Amino acid sequence: MQGVVKAFDPASGEGVVVSDADRSEHVLAPGALEGSVFRMLRQGQRVVFDLDDAGRAGSLRTGAEPDMGLPTAIV
Repeated sequence: MQGVVKAFDPASGEGVVVSDADRSEHVLAPGALEGSVFRMLRQGQRVVFDLDDAGRAGSLRTGAEPDMGLPTAIV
C-alpha cells in the first residue's frame, strides 16, 4: 500500500499513516521502522507499507518509482 505519514512521535515511535487508496488511517505497528531505511518519519512523507493482521502499518519502505506507480525514466 502507499500512503502519507499523518503523525509520528520519535520519542515513542508511535505514528499514523493515511492510505492513498481509501484515506483510511493505520497506526504504526510496533517496530515498523526496524530493518527499514527510516530512522524517523516526518508529517507528509510518502511511504509504502504493508498491513499486519491487526491492520497496523508495518514494513515501511521508500516508494521507488515502480512501487509508486509512476512512470520510470528511460535512459
